Amino acid sequence: MIFVFSEVIQAGIDSGLYEVVKDKAGVALGIARDKITGQFVGHAIAAVAEPFLVPVEIGLEIAQIAVELGVGAAQMIQTHCGFQKTYKMLNQVLTTVAVLQGSTALIGVGIGAVAVLSAINLQQTLKWREDVKQLRLEVKDGFIDLKQALHGQGEEIMYRIDRMSEDIEFKHHRTILAESYGKFREAVKCLNHALKLTSVDQRNDDFNMAKGMLFNALANYNNPDLYHQTSAAGQLRRMECSWLIDQTITTIYQLQGAHEVVSARLFDLRKKIRDSSLQIIDRCECDNELDFLFPEVTRIHTQDLPLLESWQNQVDWIKDRSPSELQELARLELPAEESSAASENTNPAEPPVELSLYKTLKQKSHYDSLRDQLRFIVKPELRQHHESYVFQRANATGYNALAPSNWQEVPDLTVANLYHYFKQQEQYA
Repeated sequence: MIFVFSEVIQAGIDSGLYEVVKDKAGVALGIARDKITGQFVGHAIAAVAEPFLVPVEIGLEIAQIAVELGVGAAQMIQTHCGFQKTYKMLNQVLTTVAVLQGSTALIGVGIGAVAVLSAINLQQTLKWREDVKQLRLEVKDGFIDLKQALHGQGEEIMYRIDRMSEDIEFKHHRTILAESYGKFREAVKCLNHALKLTSVDQRNDDFNMAKGMLFNALANYNNPDLYHQTSAAGQLRRMECSWLIDQTITTIYQLQGAHEVVSARLFDLRKKIRDSSLQIIDRCECDNELDFLFPEVTRIHTQDLPLLESWQNQVDWIKDRSPSELQELARLELPAEESSAASENTNPAEPPVELSLYKTLKQKSHYDSLRDQLRFIVKPELRQHHESYVFQRANATGYNALAPSNWQEVPDLTVANLYHYFKQQEQYA
């Protein structure tokens, strides 16, 4: 994970005056310190690119707020500012959930909606998230108004929306999701109240109340009924909602200073995202569905998962700090509200880099190969089976030049394409 610091701190890093703090394994954290004195000088203000599901504010900044809760009333003004940012971040999570589950009116419950998946692709979803933030798009009962969002997209899209609104099975799903979103929203309100309390006991009571509501919402989002006869695209959108709620629960544990719990939950969530992504890829049945899945899954695994890992690294690091270091962190100025570095990466008019990458790969590959390449992104060690097969078949058929000695230099595209080329040759031999 590459972090972006303010101009002043970055200038200090470039000159050698400051350095980025690293954990025991040498992994960079989102904080800088003075090389000579060892004093902390500032937090990162952004990551290089905005993730799809994980708010950038999550991580060391929340860890700092958790630290401030235990250092006395002198820090309460700064703590309150940090809480305001945390509440703003949680509202962004609410927005993302509404956008994600709102698109399920096009995906539907069955697999017949794949022809219109391009209308709700990664780029469109990022744009809707910004539209809701700027109050250009309304959220009602946890769903965006798709007719408003997709105005002008054509009669087929409008027909699909009307048809799904009358589908009994989808109505059942929508009822579950709307109820769950309501619990999520009430939990965030409860958190906002808790963040304003000065009494530790009262604050923890409200934190626990909010966690209870979120656990109930999460159980609904994980309800097997929501995944019954649902396409791979539909499953992804439902799971993304559950992953966001899972993060929110973890945020509360961090605000309560439960570092061991936070670390364990983040580890489990990262594993759950990887395992579920592979299951979703295996359920993919056609090109249109892969067109939808590839950019979104890629962004999650190249942007969101590294940030979750960084969050876990930061929590593991902060729990080993000395009391004096914790006091120093508590006094550290919080990052600014907005970052030009972040906004440069969120222009909804520009196609996301993942979508551009997929279009390039699609010109040089085919469905089976592309699906394997997506598996490699999610779980790189899956390449080893393909490498071994290509090596054996290349040598057996006299194509020794296609059996490189150093596979690290061979891109996923080449490995997957060669694998399916030799598979086809073997099939017709």
